[in-house]
Amino acid sequence: MKILYIDCNMGAAGDMLMSALLELHEDADRFIERLNSVGIPNVNVIKNTSVKCGITGTHIDVTVNGGSEDEHMHEHHHDHSHHHTGMHEIEHIIKRLDLPEKVRGDISAVYRLIADAESRAHGCDIEHIHFHEVGTMDAVADITGVCMLMHELAPDKVVVSPVHVGCGQVRCAHGILPVPAPATAHILKDVPIYGGSIQGELCTPTGAALLKYFADEFGNMPVMRVSGIGYGMGAKDFETANCLRVMLGGSDGDKTEQIFELSCNIDDMTAEEIGFASEQIMKAGAADVFTTPVGMKKNRPGILLSCLCRGENKAEVINAIFKYTSTIGLRQYVCDRYVLDRTESEIETQYGSVRVKCSSGYGAERVKTEYDAAARIAGDCGISIREARALIDKELSDNGYKR
Repeated sequence: MKILYIDCNMGAAGDMLMSALLELHEDADRFIERLNSVGIPNVNVIKNTSVKCGITGTHIDVTVNGGSEDEHMHEHHHDHSHHHTGMHEIEHIIKRLDLPEKVRGDISAVYRLIADAESRAHGCDIEHIHFHEVGTMDAVADITGVCMLMHELAPDKVVVSPVHVGCGQVRCAHGILPVPAPATAHILKDVPIYGGSIQGELCTPTGAALLKYFADEFGNMPVMRVSGIGYGMGAKDFETANCLRVMLGGSDGDKTEQIFELSCNIDDMTAEEIGFASEQIMKAGAADVFTTPVGMKKNRPGILLSCLCRGENKAEVINAIFKYTSTIGLRQYVCDRYVLDRTESEIETQYGSVRVKCSSGYGAERVKTEYDAAARIAGDCGISIREARALIDKELSDNGYKR
């Protein structure tokens, strides 16, 4: 599995992300030539070397009509004479780009995230939004470049660190606003972010939308064998290196994933009620539900109800816990889960068709017979489950399956 990890210790902007990803590309100069030829009006993209706090990386400069307009300055200190571009104009430009349909669709989807956030921040319809900070051609180039690079690097999974957004205030077309700016804050809903001590806007709307769109999950760096590292440099200088780092690597088939553990203490439900609730929570999308006996206040015996679920199922699982149990509160833990690669197959044996699960990874390999198959054979042969599994395991072993 090819994994891309994006380290946002100093936030994210479109030019920084493009610059970092460009360092992972096998032919950066040729990529810049192609980006300049896709048809973004009046734009020229230049790759430069930049050094921040002794770290060497890449900084992308975009010239529009011959003038340079860095995205940070563009988003932080708006020139009121600047041309404002609407969503309709942006989509017209995107449709004319000489790119695969998938890439054009990605670019449009990123802009839709920004437009939706701007419309919510300003209280108007998307079609009436004018992009003060992100609608000009330099931002079109940044978003197009990132979407092209993501298409060509083709990671199987994208993991993004918690995003450093900065703190304080930022000056924009509408006046002085808190950091993160309203549109950026909306885009980053449900994303782990933190303010830190650095004054200023570290994460721009463009950077936030690109992260939100491409991230499969947010969290710590997964276990991976790193094959490439890229540094995308920002324009400003801070005591901390102003860069965005990306790492590309593989997991050699070993899988890690982020999973949530939800738990609550219960002392006023019967065993039958808890059993029924557990079944309903599993149906809601939990990966596992289990109980542990605990001692509670006033010396009451109770149970600790715990369930594991993935991020995409968390809301439904939480709703089910509150619906089918008597708890009035939940605790959440974020866990890194290491899992083996798993496959299922039907194996023909002298006892009939048997479904087996094969698991491998982290130096381990095992085969396990499904309970239903073992129970059927035990019933047919008048033997115990243990004896039935032993018979099946022997036949599987004779046919080359390792337990």
